Amino acid sequence: MDLSSQSTDTSSTLTLGLVSPSPSSSHRNSIADDSVTLQLGTRDPTRSPFRPVPLQLLEPHQNGNTIERERCDDNDDGSREIEEFRILGHPMCLKRRRDSSSLSSPSPTKRMTVETDLEKRKAAVKSWGSQPIHVADPDVFDMMEQEKKRQFMGIELIASENFVCRAVMEALGSHLTNKYSEGMPRARYYGGNQYIDEIETLCWKRALEAFGLDAENWGVNVQPYSCTSANFAVFTGLLLPGDRIMGLDTPSGGNTSHGYYTPNGRKVSGASIFFESLSYKVNPQTGYIDYEKLEERALDFRPKILICGGSSYPREWDYARFRQIADKCGAVLLCDMAQISGLIAAKEAANPFEYCDIVTSTTHKSLRGPRGGIIFYRKGKKPKKGGMLLSQGDCNEQYDFEEKINFAVFPSLQGGPHNNHIAALAIALKQVATPEYKTYMQQVKKNAQALASSLLRRKCKLITGGTDNHLLLWDLRHFGLTGKIYEKVCEMCHITVNKIAIFGENGVITPGGVRIGECRSHSIKIAVPYPL
Repeated sequence: MDLSSQSTDTSSTLTLGLVSPSPSSSHRNSIADDSVTLQLGTRDPTRSPFRPVPLQLLEPHQNGNTIERERCDDNDDGSREIEEFRILGHPMCLKRRRDSSSLSSPSPTKRMTVETDLEKRKAAVKSWGSQPIHVADPDVFDMMEQEKKRQFMGIELIASENFVCRAVMEALGSHLTNKYSEGMPRARYYGGNQYIDEIETLCWKRALEAFGLDAENWGVNVQPYSCTSANFAVFTGLLLPGDRIMGLDTPSGGNTSHGYYTPNGRKVSGASIFFESLSYKVNPQTGYIDYEKLEERALDFRPKILICGGSSYPREWDYARFRQIADKCGAVLLCDMAQISGLIAAKEAANPFEYCDIVTSTTHKSLRGPRGGIIFYRKGKKPKKGGMLLSQGDCNEQYDFEEKINFAVFPSLQGGPHNNHIAALAIALKQVATPEYKTYMQQVKKNAQALASSLLRRKCKLITGGTDNHLLLWDLRHFGLTGKIYEKVCEMCHITVNKIAIFGENGVITPGGVRIGECRSHSIKIAVPYPL
Protein backbone atom coordinates (compact mmCIF):
# COMPACT_ATOMS: atom_id res chain seq x y z
CA MET A 1 0.00 0.00 0.00
CA ASP A 2 1.59 3.23 -1.16
CA LEU A 3 0.82 6.12 1.17
CA SER A 4 3.73 8.27 0.02
CA SER A 5 1.33 10.97 -1.13
CA GLN A 6 0.19 11.48 2.45
CA SER A 7 1.70 14.04 4.72
CA THR A 8 4.55 12.80 6.91
CA ASP A 9 3.90 15.34 9.63
CA THR A 10 4.05 13.19 12.79
CA SER A 11 2.41 15.87 14.89
CA SER A 12 -0.74 15.85 12.78
CA THR A 13 -4.12 15.02 14.21
CA LEU A 14 -6.34 12.46 12.43
CA THR A 15 -10.10 12.87 12.13
CA LEU A 16 -11.99 9.91 10.65
CA GLY A 17 -15.43 10.34 9.09
CA LEU A 18 -17.99 8.44 7.04
CA VAL A 19 -19.19 9.76 3.65
CA SER A 20 -21.69 8.60 1.07
CA PRO A 21 -20.53 7.00 -2.20
CA SER A 22 -19.39 9.50 -4.80
CA PRO A 23 -18.94 9.30 -8.56
CA SER A 24 -15.78 7.80 -9.86
CA SER A 25 -12.82 10.15 -10.08
CA SER A 26 -10.02 10.16 -12.56
CA HIS A 27 -7.64 10.81 -9.69
CA ARG A 28 -8.66 7.57 -7.86
CA ASN A 29 -6.30 4.61 -7.69
CA SER A 30 -7.32 1.12 -6.59
CA ILE A 31 -5.28 -1.24 -4.42
CA ALA A 32 -6.75 -4.66 -3.64
CA ASP A 33 -5.93 -8.05 -2.24
CA ASP A 34 -8.03 -11.20 -1.81
CA SER A 35 -10.29 -9.81 0.90
CA VAL A 36 -10.09 -6.03 1.17
CA THR A 37 -10.36 -3.31 -1.49
CA LEU A 38 -8.83 -0.01 -0.44
CA GLN A 39 -9.32 3.04 -2.66
CA LEU A 40 -7.38 6.23 -2.13
CA GLY A 41 -8.05 9.53 -3.72
CA THR A 42 -7.65 13.26 -3.16
CA ARG A 43 -9.91 16.08 -4.01
CA ASP A 44 -10.47 19.68 -3.18
CA PRO A 45 -12.31 19.93 0.12
CA THR A 46 -14.18 23.03 -1.03
CA ARG A 47 -15.87 20.99 -3.80
CA SER A 48 -17.00 18.17 -1.52
CA PRO A 49 -20.75 18.27 -0.83
CA PHE A 50 -20.29 15.97 2.18
CA ARG A 51 -19.14 16.98 5.65
CA PRO A 52 -17.32 14.14 7.40
CA VAL A 53 -18.80 12.99 10.71
CA PRO A 54 -15.99 12.82 13.31
CA LEU A 55 -15.68 9.56 15.26
CA GLN A 56 -15.12 10.38 18.91
CA LEU A 57 -12.99 7.95 20.86
CA LEU A 58 -12.91 7.57 24.64
CA GLU A 59 -15.23 9.99 26.43
CA PRO A 60 -17.20 12.74 24.64
CA HIS A 61 -16.07 16.36 24.66
CA GLN A 62 -17.62 18.86 27.01
CA ASN A 63 -20.17 21.19 25.41
CA GLY A 64 -17.98 24.24 25.59
CA ASN A 65 -15.02 22.48 24.09
CA THR A 66 -17.19 21.00 21.31
CA ILE A 67 -18.44 24.42 20.28
CA GLU A 68 -14.89 25.66 20.23
CA ARG A 69 -13.86 22.69 18.09
CA GLU A 70 -16.69 23.27 15.59
CA ARG A 71 -15.76 26.92 15.32
CA CYS A 72 -12.22 25.88 14.61
CA ASP A 73 -13.45 23.40 11.98
CA ASP A 74 -15.29 26.15 10.12
CA ASN A 75 -12.25 28.41 10.06
CA ASP A 76 -9.52 26.01 8.99
CA ASP A 77 -11.05 23.79 6.29
CA GLY A 78 -8.51 25.20 3.91
CA SER A 79 -5.65 24.02 6.07
CA ARG A 80 -6.62 20.35 5.75
CA GLU A 81 -5.83 17.69 3.17
CA ILE A 82 -8.78 15.35 2.61
CA GLU A 83 -8.37 11.77 1.39
CA GLU A 84 -11.11 9.31 0.56
CA PHE A 85 -10.72 5.53 0.72
CA ARG A 86 -12.79 2.40 1.11
CA ILE A 87 -12.62 -0.38 3.70
CA LEU A 88 -14.69 -3.47 2.89
CA GLY A 89 -16.61 -1.40 0.38
CA HIS A 90 -17.51 1.40 2.82
CA PRO A 91 -16.44 4.90 1.71
CA MET A 92 -14.49 6.78 4.39
CA CYS A 93 -12.84 10.16 4.61
CA LEU A 94 -9.50 11.00 6.25
CA LYS A 95 -8.82 14.57 7.32
CA ARG A 96 -5.31 15.50 8.34
CA ARG A 97 -4.98 18.76 10.26
CA ARG A 98 -1.75 20.49 9.45
CA ASP A 99 -1.65 22.64 12.57
CA SER A 100 -2.91 20.96 15.72
CA SER A 101 -1.09 23.02 18.31
CA SER A 102 -4.42 24.31 19.62
CA LEU A 103 -5.49 20.71 20.36
CA SER A 104 -2.22 19.39 21.75
CA SER A 105 -3.32 19.92 25.34
CA PRO A 106 -6.76 20.22 26.92
CA SER A 107 -8.00 23.57 28.06
CA PRO A 108 -7.65 24.49 31.76
CA THR A 109 -11.44 24.45 32.11
CA LYS A 110 -11.73 20.91 30.77
CA ARG A 111 -8.80 19.69 32.89
CA MET A 112 -10.40 21.13 36.01
CA THR A 113 -13.76 19.51 35.18
CA VAL A 114 -12.19 16.07 34.64
CA GLU A 115 -10.21 16.28 37.88
CA THR A 116 -13.32 17.34 39.81
CA ASP A 117 -15.35 14.44 38.42
CA LEU A 118 -12.58 11.98 39.25
CA GLU A 119 -12.43 13.17 42.85
CA LYS A 120 -16.21 12.82 43.14
CA ARG A 121 -16.06 9.24 41.87
CA LYS A 122 -13.25 8.39 44.29
CA ALA A 123 -15.22 9.84 47.18
CA ALA A 124 -18.35 7.90 46.18
CA VAL A 125 -16.47 4.59 46.02
CA LYS A 126 -14.77 5.25 49.35
CA SER A 127 -18.09 6.12 50.97
CA TRP A 128 -19.78 2.98 49.61
CA GLY A 129 -17.01 0.70 50.83
CA SER A 130 -16.79 2.06 54.36
CA GLN A 131 -20.43 2.50 55.32
CA PRO A 132 -21.52 0.56 58.43
CA ILE A 133 -24.73 -1.47 58.29
CA HIS A 134 -26.86 1.12 60.08
CA VAL A 135 -25.94 3.68 57.39
CA ALA A 136 -25.94 1.42 54.33
CA ASP A 137 -29.21 -0.36 55.16
CA PRO A 138 -31.10 0.85 58.26
CA ASP A 139 -33.95 -1.61 57.62
CA VAL A 140 -31.75 -4.70 57.78
CA PHE A 141 -29.81 -3.24 60.71
CA ASP A 142 -33.00 -2.79 62.72
CA MET A 143 -34.07 -6.38 62.06
CA MET A 144 -30.65 -7.65 63.09
CA GLU A 145 -30.78 -5.69 66.33
CA GLN A 146 -34.21 -7.10 67.14
CA GLU A 147 -32.94 -10.66 66.57
CA LYS A 148 -29.90 -9.97 68.73
CA LYS A 149 -32.17 -8.75 71.51
CA ARG A 150 -34.37 -11.83 71.16
CA GLN A 151 -31.40 -14.17 71.44
CA PHE A 152 -29.76 -12.53 74.43
CA MET A 153 -32.83 -11.47 76.40
CA GLY A 154 -34.67 -14.82 76.18
CA ILE A 155 -33.88 -18.43 77.05
CA GLU A 156 -32.65 -20.43 74.07
CA LEU A 157 -33.28 -24.18 74.43
CA ILE A 158 -33.04 -25.41 70.84
CA ALA A 159 -30.61 -28.34 70.83
CA SER A 160 -29.16 -27.60 67.38
CA GLU A 161 -28.27 -23.96 68.11
CA ASN A 162 -25.43 -22.33 70.00
CA PHE A 163 -23.62 -19.04 70.53
CA VAL A 164 -20.31 -18.44 68.77
CA CYS A 165 -17.49 -16.35 70.17
CA ARG A 166 -16.46 -12.92 68.94
CA ALA A 167 -13.40 -14.28 67.09
CA VAL A 168 -15.57 -16.65 65.05
CA MET A 169 -17.95 -13.83 64.11
CA GLU A 170 -15.05 -11.59 63.11
CA ALA A 171 -13.71 -14.29 60.79
CA LEU A 172 -17.16 -14.78 59.26
CA GLY A 173 -17.40 -11.05 58.54
CA SER A 174 -13.85 -10.72 57.22
CA HIS A 175 -12.32 -10.02 53.81
CA LEU A 176 -11.96 -13.77 53.26
CA THR A 177 -15.50 -13.75 51.89
CA ASN A 178 -14.14 -11.88 48.84
CA LYS A 179 -11.96 -14.77 47.60
CA TYR A 180 -12.90 -17.57 45.23
CA SER A 181 -10.96 -20.82 45.74
CA GLU A 182 -12.52 -23.75 43.90
CA GLY A 183 -10.59 -26.97 44.41
CA MET A 184 -8.34 -28.22 47.19
CA PRO A 185 -5.21 -26.64 48.69
CA ARG A 186 -2.38 -26.57 46.12
CA ALA A 187 -4.86 -27.64 43.42
CA ARG A 188 -7.06 -24.57 42.88
CA TYR A 189 -8.76 -23.32 39.74
CA TYR A 190 -8.05 -19.69 40.67
CA GLY A 191 -4.84 -17.87 41.42
CA GLY A 192 -3.98 -15.90 44.53
CA ASN A 193 -4.81 -18.65 47.01
CA GLN A 194 -1.52 -18.92 48.89
CA TYR A 195 -2.96 -17.79 52.22
CA ILE A 196 -6.33 -19.46 51.65
CA ASP A 197 -4.45 -22.75 51.26
CA GLU A 198 -2.63 -22.12 54.53
CA ILE A 199 -5.90 -21.44 56.35
CA GLU A 200 -7.63 -24.58 55.03
CA THR A 201 -4.59 -26.76 55.75
CA LEU A 202 -4.49 -25.43 59.31
CA CYS A 203 -8.20 -26.19 59.64
CA TRP A 204 -7.54 -29.81 58.58
CA LYS A 205 -4.84 -30.14 61.21
CA ARG A 206 -7.00 -28.72 63.99
CA ALA A 207 -10.00 -30.84 63.02
CA LEU A 208 -7.97 -34.03 63.36
CA GLU A 209 -6.40 -32.86 66.62
CA ALA A 210 -9.78 -31.95 68.13
CA PHE A 211 -10.89 -35.58 67.88
CA GLY A 212 -7.51 -37.18 68.54
CA LEU A 213 -7.09 -38.58 65.02
CA ASP A 214 -3.88 -39.62 63.26
CA ALA A 215 -3.30 -37.86 59.93
CA GLU A 216 -1.85 -41.10 58.53
CA ASN A 217 -5.13 -42.96 59.01
CA TRP A 218 -7.75 -40.21 58.75
CA GLY A 219 -8.47 -37.47 56.27
CA VAL A 220 -10.91 -34.57 56.49
CA ASN A 221 -12.84 -32.27 54.16
CA VAL A 222 -13.94 -28.96 55.69
CA GLN A 223 -15.67 -27.49 52.61
CA PRO A 224 -19.30 -28.80 52.88
CA TYR A 225 -21.87 -26.05 53.34
CA SER A 226 -23.88 -28.15 55.83
CA CYS A 227 -24.04 -31.63 57.31
CA THR A 228 -26.82 -32.47 54.86
CA SER A 229 -24.41 -31.53 52.05
CA ALA A 230 -21.70 -33.60 53.72
CA ASN A 231 -23.96 -36.67 53.94
CA PHE A 232 -25.08 -36.34 50.34
CA ALA A 233 -21.47 -35.95 49.21
CA VAL A 234 -20.66 -39.28 50.89
CA PHE A 235 -23.61 -40.94 49.14
CA THR A 236 -22.65 -39.38 45.79
CA GLY A 237 -19.02 -40.40 46.09
CA LEU A 238 -19.55 -44.01 47.18
CA LEU A 239 -22.87 -45.01 45.61
CA LEU A 240 -24.59 -45.21 42.26
CA PRO A 241 -28.17 -43.96 41.80
CA GLY A 242 -30.54 -46.56 43.18
CA ASP A 243 -28.04 -48.08 45.62
CA ARG A 244 -29.29 -48.79 49.12
CA ILE A 245 -28.81 -46.85 52.36
CA MET A 246 -30.22 -47.45 55.81
CA GLY A 247 -30.62 -44.94 58.66
CA LEU A 248 -32.71 -44.24 61.74
CA ASP A 249 -36.35 -43.32 61.11
CA THR A 250 -36.87 -39.56 61.54
CA PRO A 251 -39.72 -39.82 64.12
CA SER A 252 -37.46 -42.23 66.03
CA GLY A 253 -34.76 -39.56 66.22
CA GLY A 254 -33.05 -39.80 62.84
CA ASN A 255 -32.34 -37.06 60.31
CA THR A 256 -34.20 -36.48 57.05
CA SER A 257 -30.91 -36.42 55.13
CA HIS A 258 -30.53 -40.15 55.87
CA GLY A 259 -33.13 -41.07 53.26
CA TYR A 260 -36.38 -40.49 55.13
CA TYR A 261 -39.75 -40.81 53.44
CA THR A 262 -43.23 -40.52 54.97
CA PRO A 263 -45.52 -43.52 55.67
CA ASN A 264 -47.55 -42.70 52.56
CA GLY A 265 -44.39 -43.01 50.45
CA ARG A 266 -43.53 -39.35 49.94
CA LYS A 267 -39.78 -38.94 49.51
CA VAL A 268 -38.62 -36.06 51.68
CA SER A 269 -34.87 -35.74 51.12
CA GLY A 270 -32.55 -35.92 48.14
CA ALA A 271 -31.11 -39.14 49.55
CA SER A 272 -34.51 -40.84 49.37
CA ILE A 273 -35.07 -39.53 45.84
CA PHE A 274 -31.80 -40.73 44.30
CA PHE A 275 -31.14 -43.79 46.46
CA GLU A 276 -33.24 -46.63 47.81
CA SER A 277 -33.60 -46.23 51.56
CA LEU A 278 -35.03 -48.26 54.40
CA SER A 279 -35.27 -46.99 57.97
CA TYR A 280 -34.76 -48.83 61.22
CA LYS A 281 -36.72 -47.72 64.29
CA VAL A 282 -36.70 -47.49 68.06
CA ASN A 283 -38.69 -49.73 70.33
CA PRO A 284 -41.98 -47.82 70.80
CA GLN A 285 -42.21 -48.90 74.46
CA THR A 286 -38.69 -47.92 75.54
CA GLY A 287 -37.58 -45.38 72.93
CA TYR A 288 -34.23 -47.19 72.58
CA ILE A 289 -32.92 -48.53 69.27
CA ASP A 290 -33.95 -52.13 68.75
CA TYR A 291 -30.63 -53.63 67.64
CA GLU A 292 -32.10 -57.08 67.08
CA LYS A 293 -34.63 -55.81 64.56
CA LEU A 294 -32.00 -53.50 63.09
CA GLU A 295 -29.72 -56.44 62.34
CA GLU A 296 -32.57 -58.47 60.94
CA ARG A 297 -33.64 -55.70 58.56
CA ALA A 298 -30.07 -54.88 57.54
CA LEU A 299 -29.27 -58.49 56.63
CA ASP A 300 -32.44 -58.64 54.58
CA PHE A 301 -32.08 -55.21 52.92
CA ARG A 302 -28.28 -55.35 52.42
CA PRO A 303 -27.55 -51.59 52.34
CA LYS A 304 -24.26 -50.35 50.93
CA ILE A 305 -24.12 -47.66 53.62
CA LEU A 306 -25.41 -48.16 57.17
CA ILE A 307 -25.93 -44.91 59.09
CA CYS A 308 -25.79 -44.38 62.83
CA GLY A 309 -26.44 -41.03 64.47
CA GLY A 310 -29.45 -38.74 64.37
CA SER A 311 -31.07 -35.46 65.34
CA SER A 312 -33.17 -36.41 68.34
CA TYR A 313 -31.81 -39.50 70.04
CA PRO A 314 -30.99 -38.79 73.71
CA ARG A 315 -29.03 -41.96 74.45
CA GLU A 316 -25.61 -43.39 73.63
CA TRP A 317 -25.02 -45.20 70.36
CA ASP A 318 -23.61 -48.73 70.43
CA TYR A 319 -21.02 -48.24 67.69
CA ALA A 320 -19.47 -51.67 68.27
CA ARG A 321 -22.82 -53.32 67.57
CA PHE A 322 -23.27 -51.19 64.45
CA ARG A 323 -19.82 -52.30 63.28
CA GLN A 324 -20.77 -55.95 63.63
CA ILE A 325 -24.00 -55.44 61.70
CA ALA A 326 -22.26 -53.46 58.95
CA ASP A 327 -19.65 -56.17 58.52
CA LYS A 328 -22.30 -58.88 58.32
CA CYS A 329 -24.18 -57.13 55.53
CA GLY A 330 -21.07 -55.77 53.79
CA ALA A 331 -21.91 -52.09 54.36
CA VAL A 332 -19.77 -49.01 54.87
CA LEU A 333 -20.49 -47.63 58.36
CA LEU A 334 -21.25 -43.90 58.42
CA CYS A 335 -21.78 -41.94 61.63
CA ASP A 336 -23.61 -38.60 61.59
CA MET A 337 -22.48 -37.06 64.88
CA ALA A 338 -23.88 -33.59 64.16
CA GLN A 339 -25.74 -33.24 67.45
CA ILE A 340 -23.10 -34.68 69.78
CA SER A 341 -19.77 -33.86 68.11
CA GLY A 342 -18.82 -31.48 70.91
CA LEU A 343 -19.44 -34.14 73.54
CA ILE A 344 -17.35 -36.62 71.52
CA ALA A 345 -14.47 -34.15 71.20
CA ALA A 346 -14.59 -33.56 74.97
CA LYS A 347 -14.75 -37.32 75.58
CA GLU A 348 -18.15 -36.97 77.23
CA ALA A 349 -19.77 -39.37 74.74
CA ALA A 350 -18.82 -42.65 73.08
CA ASN A 351 -16.26 -42.35 70.29
CA PRO A 352 -17.49 -43.35 66.79
CA PHE A 353 -14.03 -43.06 65.23
CA GLU A 354 -12.99 -46.39 66.74
CA TYR A 355 -15.54 -48.28 64.65
CA CYS A 356 -16.83 -46.16 61.76
CA ASP A 357 -15.44 -45.78 58.25
CA ILE A 358 -16.75 -42.25 57.72
CA VAL A 359 -17.93 -39.62 60.22
CA THR A 360 -19.84 -36.45 59.32
CA SER A 361 -20.91 -33.51 61.44
CA THR A 362 -22.13 -29.97 61.47
CA THR A 363 -19.61 -27.38 62.60
CA HIS A 364 -22.00 -25.38 64.76
CA LYS A 365 -24.31 -26.89 67.42
CA SER A 366 -22.19 -28.28 70.25
CA LEU A 367 -18.90 -27.40 68.48
CA ARG A 368 -19.73 -23.66 68.76
CA GLY A 369 -18.36 -22.95 65.29
CA PRO A 370 -19.83 -21.39 62.13
CA ARG A 371 -22.70 -23.04 60.30
CA GLY A 372 -21.34 -25.70 57.95
CA GLY A 373 -20.41 -29.35 57.53
CA ILE A 374 -17.33 -31.56 57.85
CA ILE A 375 -16.41 -35.07 56.66
CA PHE A 376 -13.85 -37.39 58.28
CA TYR A 377 -12.86 -40.50 56.31
CA ARG A 378 -10.46 -43.36 56.82
CA LYS A 379 -7.44 -43.69 54.54
CA GLY A 380 -4.45 -45.96 54.16
CA LYS A 381 -4.46 -49.67 54.77
CA LYS A 382 -7.61 -51.19 56.21
CA PRO A 383 -6.87 -52.29 59.80
CA LYS A 384 -8.25 -55.32 61.60
CA LYS A 385 -10.63 -54.96 64.50
CA GLY A 386 -11.45 -57.98 66.63
CA GLY A 387 -10.03 -60.41 64.09
CA MET A 388 -11.89 -58.92 61.11
CA LEU A 389 -11.40 -56.01 58.77
CA LEU A 390 -13.34 -52.82 59.51
CA SER A 391 -14.99 -53.49 56.16
CA GLN A 392 -14.91 -56.65 54.16
CA GLY A 393 -12.15 -57.25 51.65
CA ASP A 394 -8.55 -58.35 51.20
CA CYS A 395 -6.24 -57.82 54.19
CA ASN A 396 -3.96 -55.67 52.00
CA GLU A 397 -6.81 -53.54 50.69
CA GLN A 398 -6.55 -49.76 50.91
CA TYR A 399 -9.34 -47.32 51.68
CA ASP A 400 -10.44 -45.39 48.60
CA PHE A 401 -12.69 -42.81 50.26
CA GLU A 402 -10.46 -39.74 49.93
CA GLU A 403 -10.57 -39.13 46.19
CA LYS A 404 -14.21 -40.16 45.87
CA ILE A 405 -15.46 -37.93 48.69
CA ASN A 406 -13.36 -34.90 47.75
CA PHE A 407 -14.51 -35.13 44.13
CA ALA A 408 -18.12 -35.45 45.28
CA VAL A 409 -17.84 -32.26 47.35
CA PHE A 410 -16.18 -30.40 44.46
CA PRO A 411 -16.90 -30.30 41.59
CA SER A 412 -19.86 -32.69 41.79
CA LEU A 413 -22.05 -30.90 44.34
CA GLN A 414 -20.51 -27.55 45.27
CA GLY A 415 -18.58 -24.65 43.84
CA GLY A 416 -16.05 -22.56 45.71
CA PRO A 417 -15.80 -23.13 49.46
CA HIS A 418 -16.70 -20.37 51.91
CA ASN A 419 -13.25 -19.29 53.04
CA ASN A 420 -14.58 -17.11 55.84
CA HIS A 421 -16.38 -20.16 57.23
CA ILE A 422 -13.23 -22.30 57.07
CA ALA A 423 -11.21 -19.68 58.93
CA ALA A 424 -13.94 -19.38 61.57
CA LEU A 425 -14.04 -23.17 61.90
CA ALA A 426 -10.27 -23.27 62.45
CA ILE A 427 -10.72 -20.79 65.31
CA ALA A 428 -13.54 -22.82 66.87
CA LEU A 429 -11.59 -26.08 66.60
CA LYS A 430 -8.64 -24.50 68.38
CA GLN A 431 -10.98 -23.73 71.27
CA VAL A 432 -12.40 -27.29 71.21
CA ALA A 433 -8.95 -28.65 72.08
CA THR A 434 -8.71 -26.59 75.30
CA PRO A 435 -9.47 -27.72 78.89
CA GLU A 436 -12.03 -24.91 79.15
CA TYR A 437 -14.08 -26.48 76.38
CA LYS A 438 -14.13 -29.83 78.16
CA THR A 439 -15.38 -28.10 81.30
CA TYR A 440 -18.07 -26.39 79.24
CA MET A 441 -19.31 -29.68 77.76
CA GLN A 442 -19.32 -31.35 81.17
CA GLN A 443 -21.55 -28.58 82.51
CA VAL A 444 -23.86 -28.80 79.48
CA LYS A 445 -24.37 -32.48 80.14
CA LYS A 446 -25.03 -31.90 83.85
CA ASN A 447 -27.58 -29.21 83.05
CA ALA A 448 -29.47 -31.49 80.66
CA GLN A 449 -29.60 -34.30 83.22
CA ALA A 450 -30.71 -31.96 86.01
CA LEU A 451 -33.50 -30.53 83.84
CA ALA A 452 -34.60 -34.05 82.91
CA SER A 453 -34.76 -35.03 86.59
CA SER A 454 -36.84 -31.96 87.42
CA LEU A 455 -39.35 -32.75 84.69
CA LEU A 456 -39.59 -36.38 85.74
CA ARG A 457 -40.32 -35.40 89.33
CA ARG A 458 -43.22 -33.34 87.99
CA LYS A 459 -44.70 -36.40 86.25
CA CYS A 460 -43.61 -35.32 82.78
CA LYS A 461 -42.92 -38.04 80.23
CA LEU A 462 -39.49 -38.08 78.62
CA ILE A 463 -38.61 -40.39 75.75
CA THR A 464 -36.24 -43.11 77.13
CA GLY A 465 -36.81 -41.66 80.60
CA GLY A 466 -33.85 -39.28 80.52
CA THR A 467 -30.73 -38.37 78.55
CA ASP A 468 -27.07 -39.28 78.09
CA ASN A 469 -26.16 -36.15 76.14
CA HIS A 470 -27.23 -32.51 75.84
CA LEU A 471 -30.81 -33.00 74.63
CA LEU A 472 -34.04 -34.52 75.89
CA LEU A 473 -37.41 -35.28 74.29
CA TRP A 474 -40.57 -34.29 76.15
CA ASP A 475 -43.72 -36.17 75.14
CA LEU A 476 -46.70 -33.81 75.64
CA ARG A 477 -49.48 -36.01 74.34
CA HIS A 478 -50.78 -37.13 77.72
CA PHE A 479 -51.34 -33.42 78.54
CA GLY A 480 -53.54 -33.13 75.46
CA LEU A 481 -50.99 -30.79 73.86
CA THR A 482 -49.08 -30.83 70.60
CA GLY A 483 -45.52 -29.73 70.15
CA LYS A 484 -46.63 -26.89 67.89
CA ILE A 485 -48.93 -25.37 70.53
CA TYR A 486 -46.38 -25.72 73.32
CA GLU A 487 -43.68 -24.15 71.15
CA LYS A 488 -45.89 -21.07 70.67
CA VAL A 489 -46.71 -20.85 74.38
CA CYS A 490 -43.01 -20.95 75.26
CA GLU A 491 -42.25 -18.32 72.64
CA MET A 492 -44.73 -15.94 74.28
CA CYS A 493 -42.69 -16.38 77.47
CA HIS A 494 -39.41 -15.68 75.62
CA ILE A 495 -38.37 -19.33 75.79
CA THR A 496 -37.36 -20.97 72.51
CA VAL A 497 -37.84 -24.71 71.97
CA ASN A 498 -38.72 -26.72 68.86
CA LYS A 499 -41.54 -29.13 68.21
CA ILE A 500 -40.55 -32.69 67.40
CA ALA A 501 -42.33 -35.74 66.01
CA ILE A 502 -42.80 -38.58 68.49
CA PHE A 503 -43.12 -42.14 67.29
CA GLY A 504 -46.41 -43.40 68.72
CA GLU A 505 -47.37 -46.95 69.61
CA ASN A 506 -49.95 -46.96 66.83
CA GLY A 507 -47.36 -45.93 64.28
CA VAL A 508 -48.91 -42.50 63.67
CA ILE A 509 -46.40 -39.68 63.30
CA THR A 510 -47.49 -36.51 65.11
CA PRO A 511 -45.54 -33.51 66.41
CA GLY A 512 -46.54 -34.52 69.89
CA GLY A 513 -43.47 -33.32 71.73
CA VAL A 514 -40.67 -30.80 72.01
CA ARG A 515 -36.91 -31.18 71.92
CA ILE A 516 -34.93 -29.29 74.54
CA GLY A 517 -31.18 -28.75 74.35
CA GLU A 518 -28.74 -27.30 76.85
CA CYS A 519 -25.81 -26.10 74.74
CA ARG A 520 -26.83 -22.44 75.01
CA SER A 521 -27.62 -22.57 78.72
CA HIS A 522 -24.13 -23.59 79.86
CA SER A 523 -23.75 -20.44 81.91
CA ILE A 524 -26.68 -21.52 84.09
CA LYS A 525 -25.36 -24.01 86.59
CA ILE A 526 -28.01 -26.31 88.01
CA ALA A 527 -26.23 -27.36 91.15
CA VAL A 528 -28.10 -30.49 92.21
CA PRO A 529 -27.43 -33.45 89.89
CA TYR A 530 -30.09 -36.14 89.75
CA PRO A 531 -29.00 -39.62 88.62
CA LEU A 532 -31.30 -41.07 85.97
